[in-house]
Amino acid sequence: MQTSALACLLPSGRAMVTPMFKHLWLVAVIACGGPSRVEPTTPAPAPEHHSAAREDGTMQHDGTHHGGETHDGGHHAGGMPHRFEKADEWAKDFDNPARDAWQRPDLVLAALDLRPRMLIADIGAGTGYFSVRLARAVPDGQVIATDIEPDMIRYMTERAAREHLPNLRAVQTPPDDPQLAPGSLDRILVVDVWHHLGDRPAYARALARALRPGGKLAIVDFTLTSSHGPPPQHRLSPDQILAELRSAGLTASVSSTTLPEQYIVIGTR
Repeated sequence: MQTSALACLLPSGRAMVTPMFKHLWLVAVIACGGPSRVEPTTPAPAPEHHSAAREDGTMQHDGTHHGGETHDGGHHAGGMPHRFEKADEWAKDFDNPARDAWQRPDLVLAALDLRPRMLIADIGAGTGYFSVRLARAVPDGQVIATDIEPDMIRYMTERAAREHLPNLRAVQTPPDDPQLAPGSLDRILVVDVWHHLGDRPAYARALARALRPGGKLAIVDFTLTSSHGPPPQHRLSPDQILAELRSAGLTASVSSTTLPEQYIVIGTR
């Protein structure tokens, strides 16, 4: 996940982290005179059938998504450090069916206003809780699932193959750079990961560059009064995230979608 990748998802007692396989054809890693960038390839025909699968919303023991990057720092100065190794063990938390009740993945995907051929990045994807849902929602599109933890990438790659999702690819990225090709994506989803980031304004700028004109970045994180999630000192208000997205040149607003323990901030290029 980005902390390991897309992020904190579980209750404070046991957080879930917010944050691929041989048939992967969707994303190419290209050299750009510097760090490699993950770029979508030409979409291939969607598979005729997708088996039902559980999604992975990664979370930490403290209730935060591990999927983003892990950084040192406090509430305002930086992110919340946490590693998410041993993906098979984390999957028991991240993909626990009980998570659906408070994470409400159906409402999150609805807020994204998806289309079948869209190209999407799931940042800090963890074990793929949201990634597999996204892949089924865009059968003629592509999903790039990033995480900083090698074992999460291994897990998602095997999961994509197991669940017959050739339009899903897991890519390992460093904590401070999503390595997404400029102007390549229609949607970017960051769930339970934003509070893990160290330099959030810089990361917001990198994500903004990756969006196509009209593209949207959706950040889902815990409210200040949530019954679970990261420790209070690591929680972020919607206003903080709005300011960071606006500083990156995006038009930002809080979604009208209501979640039990979280909020959604949408940034549009």
